[in-house]
Amino acid sequence: MMPIRRRTATDLLALVLLAGLFSCRPAAEKAPTVPPAIAVPEGAVVVLKAHAEGVQRYMCKTPPEGKASFAWTLVAPEADLFDASGKRIGKHYAGPTWEDLSGTKVVGEMKAKADSPDPNAIPWLLLQAKSHEGTGSLGQAKFIQRIATAGGKAPEGGCDEASVGFEKRIPYNAEYYFYDVTGK
Repeated sequence: MMPIRRRTATDLLALVLLAGLFSCRPAAEKAPTVPPAIAVPEGAVVVLKAHAEGVQRYMCKTPPEGKASFAWTLVAPEADLFDASGKRIGKHYAGPTWEDLSGTKVVGEMKAKADSPDPNAIPWLLLQAKSHEGTGSLGQAKFIQRIATAGGKAPEGGCDEASVGFEKRIPYNAEYYFYDVTGK
């Protein structure tokens, strides 16, 4: 007959810790509190959160027919996307398009906006996905929110007939939340 081995406190602690490793899942990112105008539909869950750092590119353009003044017009954003640890995970550019390092992309279309609490920052936005490419987290995104913006507003003044065609790159940063909608 084999002797029964008694479990020591150290053995039990090791078993509890090992069991915890297999049962833990990463905590889901919580949706931020936002103005009602840019809220996502009920049932939407965050699939990715990214911090963006880059520029908003503006070009001085001739006034459209019937308008009296020249204006700085948004050309496109150019930003790198980072995860919570500061690791670069992708980029954001014209479209508007967000692309991760695997090549998965989502192109959005603006649905609503709200003023930033910072009067010197670009607005907060709600966008809906209009196309996808690839299968990563961005490939699941149905909605995108841009919040917590800093900078990025069009220049004030300096756009006149002599500066038509000139471009200015205005630094900005923001948080982007990408959502899938359960059951859809």
